[in-house]
Amino acid sequence: MSASTNFGSKPVVMITGGSGMLGRSIRWVVDEHDPERLAKYDWVFLSSKDGDLSDYTQTKQLFEMHKPTHVIHLAAMVGGLFKNLAANCDFYRVNTAINDNVLRCCHEFDVERCVSCLSTCIFPDKTTYPIDETMIHNGPPHDSNYGYAYAKRMIDVQNRAYNDQYGRKYTSVIPTNIYGPYDNFHLQDSHVVPGLIHKVHIANEKSEDLVCWGTGSPLRQFIFSRDLARLFIWVLEEYDEVTPIILSVPEEDEVSIKDVVHMVAEAADFKGKIVFDTTKSDGQFKKTANNAKLMKLVPGFNFTPIRDGIQQTVDWFTSNYDIART
Repeated sequence: MSASTNFGSKPVVMITGGSGMLGRSIRWVVDEHDPERLAKYDWVFLSSKDGDLSDYTQTKQLFEMHKPTHVIHLAAMVGGLFKNLAANCDFYRVNTAINDNVLRCCHEFDVERCVSCLSTCIFPDKTTYPIDETMIHNGPPHDSNYGYAYAKRMIDVQNRAYNDQYGRKYTSVIPTNIYGPYDNFHLQDSHVVPGLIHKVHIANEKSEDLVCWGTGSPLRQFIFSRDLARLFIWVLEEYDEVTPIILSVPEEDEVSIKDVVHMVAEAADFKGKIVFDTTKSDGQFKKTANNAKLMKLVPGFNFTPIRDGIQQTVDWFTSNYDIART
């Protein structure tokens, strides 16, 4: 955790979930590439070791200790498909408690701005594409993780309620598929890019074939975590709406899983055979998101090309294998 030594003289940005991939990416952007923001605010990066945000008393103590003027809320109880299927009630109750405690304390401690992180899983299971910010509440989410999805949706409801009743300007963002350094690279409980990076690493070490599930045909939009970190800081300072905003690369940057597999293999200098196990399910073919709202507000934003982002992530994983979440 980064603790401020100068409370009172500068605004304080407190990041919940600050030890995860996105929290560390915000820290990297601020510490290494944004001296103006580093000097403008005191930055506090919280981890679960600092307190249990599902407990109101502990949450209140963190707000009393750090006195934030701004909050970036990333903390959540998360898990893969099977963990969600087995514990939808837990995912709903714990995440609802975390979100309610953070937003309640933001209000009680007169926090100026709170930006919470949602997920594309909140969108209706049956919908049209591309999805946009107006479609969040148009139907139930997918059955597999409805507990987590509804808890995340309720952040949007609470933000609107705090605005209607108290005039608070709390908001939320909806990123598409995030990848980057400090991701979760666990083979069974990770997302596409980090899981592939770990698989290729093992295949390289053992001189084995790289076996990928499915046909590789599904399409996805991937956003590099450090790009997302810069956009979070922009939202915190410039985005003045309560309604959520999708943070994503454009639709035309959508790529197939097969393309991603070959990019990861190239970045890791994998020379072996790539096998697609077509007996395994592909999952949903596409989840295309429309980033027109973002591009209208930040027309000059330059996204890291996915090939470059994957190379940076592979290099980080290889250099930091001993500390990576595997």
